[in-house]
Amino acid sequence: METKAFLFDLNGTMIDDMYYHIRAWYDILNQLGAKLSMDEVKAQCYGKNHELLERIFPGRFSVAEKDKMSYEKEKAYQQAFRPQLKLLDGLSELLEIAYNSGIKMAIGSAAIMYNIDFVLDGTNIRKYFDAIVSADDVRESKPNPETFLEAALRLGVSPESCIVFEDTPKGVEAAFNAGMRAAVITTIHEPAEFNHLNNVIGFASDFISLKHLLPKQSLKEVLS
Repeated sequence: METKAFLFDLNGTMIDDMYYHIRAWYDILNQLGAKLSMDEVKAQCYGKNHELLERIFPGRFSVAEKDKMSYEKEKAYQQAFRPQLKLLDGLSELLEIAYNSGIKMAIGSAAIMYNIDFVLDGTNIRKYFDAIVSADDVRESKPNPETFLEAALRLGVSPESCIVFEDTPKGVEAAFNAGMRAAVITTIHEPAEFNHLNNVIGFASDFISLKHLLPKQSLKEVLS
């Protein structure tokens, strides 16, 4: 199957920012009485903000209260991370090569658009993406495949012709459930954490290393 599209997770995949998300949640959740360690918060950092809050405090907060806390958390994250905002090494080059090769690209993230805009505009890469699927566009987030299936639908490509770039087991599981291959960026999780998933085509610490996994061929040939 020829590769026709790249689908990118955002946080921890395109930028190395997960510590800042975990730290922001750690502060907010423990201020609310959760009494969680950083590792325990890290284990909860997947899916939509509302889903995370509901897992920690089932039935405690209204939708409006969760909206407010979600934006407070994202403001804290952005303020802390803004000085470090940059794409992972090699990603700019990969985006340009894929764009010029006619490979369609989309973002499929559990982030709200407030955060996606922060990254796209802060790194000046919006032009590369034909579709963006955010938390607001799906009913269920990863590991449910809806995010990636919706991205493929918007690009007009089949799931099996997509490669997903992800950093978490839940995200790779979502790709698996969507019938898609996945390349894993190991910013926060170790390869052994993905052993139960057979759709992984490789692991890399950044996009320079990812290209080194696939040498001596054109992008389309290597990833088909």
